[in-house]
Amino acid sequence: MTSTRSRQLLTAALGECSDDLLRYFLRRLDREDAADALADVMTTAWSRVDALPTAPTEARMWLFGIARNVLLHAQRGSSRRSRLADRLRSTLGQRTASSADHGVEIRDAIDRLDPDLAELVRLVHWDGFSLTDAADLLGIPASTARGRYQRAKETLRDVLAPTPR
Repeated sequence: MTSTRSRQLLTAALGECSDDLLRYFLRRLDREDAADALADVMTTAWSRVDALPTAPTEARMWLFGIARNVLLHAQRGSSRRSRLADRLRSTLGQRTASSADHGVEIRDAIDRLDPDLAELVRLVHWDGFSLTDAADLLGIPASTARGRYQRAKETLRDVLAPTPR
């Protein structure tokens, strides 16, 4: 069980070190990521409050050790995202569309639907979900999804129907 004393020591340590920890992250990350990283340090420290050293200098070192681990984790994640984005760009660059505006008329028609209808159509036709699975994702009953899907189909049929000359 976490003692009141440990919580008080952590509160004091964070009060003393939080500005220094934020500067540590700001020198290494962009501003938004630095704030998130500091929040991660605080969350981790509170979850491990019983491991906090009692001496102020050691508590500071402990917090900076957590900060270093948070930073390393953030850098690994950024590196993985960057490599994945490079692979995706490469894969997508190898694919060629038959036409630059292929499907634009359909996308525009879907975009003009009510947002609930449009999302249902996208989930079913673009993302490959069944109507029941799409209903679950949207948090609506399957019967509601079926009714909305029918209404969306009718609207799209009317909008996309060739106009007589």
